Amino acid sequence: MADSNDTVTIATGEGAPGAALLGIGAYRPGRVVSNEEICEKIDSTSEWIYERSGILNRRFASEDESVIMMASAAAQKAIVSAGIDAELVDAVIVCTSTYESMTPHSAPKVAMNIGRNGIAAFDLTAGCAGFGYGLAVATNLIRGGGSKYVVVVGVERMSDGIDFTDRNTAFIFGDGAGAVVVGPSEGNDVGPVVWGSDGEKADAIKQTKNWREFIDEATEGPAAQPFLVMDGSKVFRWAAVQVSKVCAETLETTGVTAEQIQAFIPHQANGRINSAMAKHLGLPDTVAIANDIEQTGNTSAASIPLAMEAMLRDGQAKQGDLALCIGFGAGLSYAGQLVRLPAAPPVD
Repeated sequence: MADSNDTVTIATGEGAPGAALLGIGAYRPGRVVSNEEICEKIDSTSEWIYERSGILNRRFASEDESVIMMASAAAQKAIVSAGIDAELVDAVIVCTSTYESMTPHSAPKVAMNIGRNGIAAFDLTAGCAGFGYGLAVATNLIRGGGSKYVVVVGVERMSDGIDFTDRNTAFIFGDGAGAVVVGPSEGNDVGPVVWGSDGEKADAIKQTKNWREFIDEATEGPAAQPFLVMDGSKVFRWAAVQVSKVCAETLETTGVTAEQIQAFIPHQANGRINSAMAKHLGLPDTVAIANDIEQTGNTSAASIPLAMEAMLRDGQAKQGDLALCIGFGAGLSYAGQLVRLPAAPPVD
């Protein structure tokens, strides 16, 4: 007689006691777009843009700098930075909102490009909080035994979905990719995630139309593509107040005080928002604050790993520093984590 289901024991995965960021890589498109170039299509000035956003320049991808290409390049650099054999990577998570296809998704192609065809590979969409969501999933995979080494990529081609005559959004966004390798650790260098969303305010950042509406319009003739729009003042208020509370909660959950961290790496949405959050947290002057937005713009899911890579490369932060990371944006979603930084990436 067969055993009843009540007597069958389902084995649990045996994961690592902790997780760590082992390496980091970045890809920035070659084309630099200045505020002056943006102002050719909107009624504004470079000074006004910088005052409102903290942005001077951003990068726009060329036709051959696809989401797949940029993500693969950043992932390969992260693996080199980690100093591990690519054969050890057993999962790839691509965090993006701008890949042109839902089927097939991008991650399997990225995995193939880094020489790991056949491993677990999936896309994750959570807007500007995407990298934080991906990092949380990766660390839990490692602790739970589902994976040992995970590549997490944040990548966007934001320029594809921007109306460059829209004075509210034309100057904000840029393109690029950042990646990290997350692996096992005897200690723990990635804190628990504090994440969530506010669907009541979700329409503060949205497309002008969904794809079904676009298709319906196109059947009757030429149709304008969906563009990204947002209520800037509503997003600013939400981020400056609510996301600041999430930052404080992240520190409290991790058992670390603001005085004990060495770096603050917020999503590069707006320089004024980041300053407001730093002030709300009471960060001491000793804490380095990421400012990649000045030369890279808002790259959505790519912004935190790009900013982290820039801080390490430029010597603003170093290996082993404790950094508070907070992603926030469309959804309105957010994800905060405390991490110990990896080594600076090799010089190209």
